[in-house]
Amino acid sequence: MIFGWLKRRRRKKLLATPTPEGWAACLAPFPFHGRLSDEEQERLHRIARVLIHEKKWEGCGGLELTEAMQIIIATQAALLVLAIEHDYYDDVTSILVFPESYSTPFPRHGPGGVVTQGAQHAGEAWYRGPVILAWDWVQHGPTDPKDGTNLVFHEFAHRLDFADGWINGTPPLHAKGDYKAWGRIMTTEYEALKDAAHRGRRHVLDRYGATDEAEFFAVATETFFEKPGPLQRKHPELYDVLKNYFRQDPLARLRAADDE
Repeated sequence: MIFGWLKRRRRKKLLATPTPEGWAACLAPFPFHGRLSDEEQERLHRIARVLIHEKKWEGCGGLELTEAMQIIIATQAALLVLAIEHDYYDDVTSILVFPESYSTPFPRHGPGGVVTQGAQHAGEAWYRGPVILAWDWVQHGPTDPKDGTNLVFHEFAHRLDFADGWINGTPPLHAKGDYKAWGRIMTTEYEALKDAAHRGRRHVLDRYGATDEAEFFAVATETFFEKPGPLQRKHPELYDVLKNYFRQDPLARLRAADDE
């Protein structure tokens, strides 16, 4: 109880001060930030500042982790929870950043009991542990907002999925009534992606989403925020169920930006 009070007190003190100068310039190259309203940007910055302040950040593999890197990562993680109730990813103990794709020195147990060691990774999200990111992949994601690929969105979507203790492609939803539509639509779309991947057919979602239900949710999240137009046109039910969950409409933001 006392620890929660102290945390809230520290957050209140932190957020009583204005967003430091330089944030706007740091984020100017990234379209996801410019499409937000002034009020949304301020809310995003507040969430990101807490993430920077409360998480343990560490550069790995010789990477010198700068404040600008933290801002770029934290704001993308914050975007996912911009409009939903959240706990600032409380179970994320640390954020580890490598300069590029990295190999794991320990064995991993994969599907079918296959054990791999030394495989290359761009990112990972551990339950009640760190989020691990490769900086070259982090940089690429937000600078090309139409490729449907964003490592930070992907790994932090996994952390939202983990929030109920299970990584199964279904994060805690807002109401009990949401689960029926979510289950029907996500299952149908997941099976369609698996079929497209098996047949070598093109799909709006990256075929990596056909790996399992958890990866499907993470890939769908990337696509929802990065390619809202194609996703809404070709998979309107999937777009709508994600819009209902995230309480955001990236396509409306994109259209508003195009009209300016």
